[in-house]
Amino acid sequence: MNEKEFDREVEYAGKLHNGFAMLALELLLCPVIPVLAVLGAIYFDSMAATGLAVACGIAAGVALITAFILLFGFFAQQPNESRVMIFFGKYRGTCRKTGFFWVNPFMSRKKVPLRINNMDIEPIKVNDKIGNPVMIGMVLVWKVKDTYKAVFDVNSESWTAANSVNVVGDSGALMKSLSAFVRIQSDAALREVTGQFAYDNINGGGDELTLRSGGEEINDLLERKINERMAMAGIEVVEARLNYLAYAPEIAAVMLRRQQASAIISAREKIVEGAVSMVKMALTQLSEERVVDLDEERKAAMVSNLLVVLCGDEPAAPVVNAGTIYK
Repeated sequence: MNEKEFDREVEYAGKLHNGFAMLALELLLCPVIPVLAVLGAIYFDSMAATGLAVACGIAAGVALITAFILLFGFFAQQPNESRVMIFFGKYRGTCRKTGFFWVNPFMSRKKVPLRINNMDIEPIKVNDKIGNPVMIGMVLVWKVKDTYKAVFDVNSESWTAANSVNVVGDSGALMKSLSAFVRIQSDAALREVTGQFAYDNINGGGDELTLRSGGEEINDLLERKINERMAMAGIEVVEARLNYLAYAPEIAAVMLRRQQASAIISAREKIVEGAVSMVKMALTQLSEERVVDLDEERKAAMVSNLLVVLCGDEPAAPVVNAGTIYK
């Protein structure tokens, strides 16, 4: 099925009145109420217009109740904010307009921030593809995309009760529950992705993708996996990047020695390759320029000496042959 079939968020199509115009009406009702109350008292004292006194009293009461109810219809909305409109339990749409508005006071308005949120996932211990325990952490950037799912599919009340936290306002409880949801699901996605790759290529070669060398490919896969999990809550992951990767402490020392051994072997290979090239060049030049004629035995001795000098860790100490001393 098409994913859009499950997109139940709609734009609020009801009437949104200008908040300043309704505020002016509210201010007009304020002096009307005491005037009607005073007129009702005057007519009641005169005993000549009891009907007018009752009418003025009723009008003053209605005006007072109306002014009181109108106060609950005002709301101001900033950019990257939204209000989920609920009328006696029925979802009527999501308002994303910015400004000062007045709406039906009996319309419940749940505030849902649409701003970008940044989350640092602390490093967790996970086994990689070959079973090595590694410590891995990431940085996550997310925001609310579908307000309907964020409000009606995530239980913010259960999170508040479980954590014994008193959060002021619906938006505070909602964002706290969404943050907890994001943290748990991103932790699960991080474990899933880590288990598909090895930390590093043990053989030191090949084109196999690893956590250490994957770079953008690992980040893209991680972002896709997290988005699949967040879709049920109407959350979109803007970016997911690994910011910490290391072997677990119990095997870190062993792996460090293995890396050092691999580096030493690679360095020795380069040294031997260069030494052989230099010996070959020396023998070729000696032969072409006829500096000295060497038989195969002396060539072997010369090659051995040169390789010892070129491949040794310590500088060579030359020995000068002064010839044979006869007595």
